Amino acid sequence: MNLLVVGAGAMGRWFGEAVGCEVAFADADPDAATDAAAEVGGRAVALKTDESFSTVCVAVPIPAATEAIAEHAGKAESALVDVTGVMTDPLAAMAEHAPDRERLSLHPLFAPANAPGNVATVADAEGPTTDRLLSSLRERGNDVVETTPQEHDEAMSTVQASAHAAVLAFALAADPVPEGLRTPVYDRFDDLVATVTGGDPRVYADIQAAFDGAEDVATAARRVADADPEAFERLYEAAGDGEMDGDVAGDEGAGR
Repeated sequence: MNLLVVGAGAMGRWFGEAVGCEVAFADADPDAATDAAAEVGGRAVALKTDESFSTVCVAVPIPAATEAIAEHAGKAESALVDVTGVMTDPLAAMAEHAPDRERLSLHPLFAPANAPGNVATVADAEGPTTDRLLSSLRERGNDVVETTPQEHDEAMSTVQASAHAAVLAFALAADPVPEGLRTPVYDRFDDLVATVTGGDPRVYADIQAAFDGAEDVATAARRVADADPEAFERLYEAAGDGEMDGDVAGDEGAGR
């Protein structure tokens, strides 16, 4: 099997290395494709190449996903894959532009430096090529987690958009704290800030644009800020139970 990875960023490089086959990289930045080929092994090809490949993996930023699928789907002889981080729209685009190909959407739920880990997976049209790709990921120690496009994208609203927004909001609101006055909770948040802000800001901006979540965090923070002591206790208990329902919100609002 030979593979074309469209998008020579971190996720494209991860996939090109993880599946263990002959790989070519293409990118809007030719130098990035050359660097990826040197790092992972394989070769760089022009983004407009007219070559065909057994498998094409689209690993571009979320806003460019559907356009890239439309442009490069015809280069896939057997299977079309994406690792863009969103599933509903890319899978619809793959079904439209590669209806007779195997189709697979993957979302590694980790930074490549932290591999292996959980890989969310939707096999929209399975076959021997997608089976081989998934077997390769498992052999590398990854846990392949089957989901649906809707379940995945709804989960990412909380897992990514809300979580990132909460961490960034804390970082923007926090004042410097002397070393001797730090608490375990503060230190954990400080570590999370370092993790979130150690990546590519464009990627995090794309996630916020793709998935709702930040507004819910802002609303919850305002509820906490405006709550009287009794309402705060109810919010505290709801948070501990992992629930926030309309009754709690209504009680909290009445207690202002």
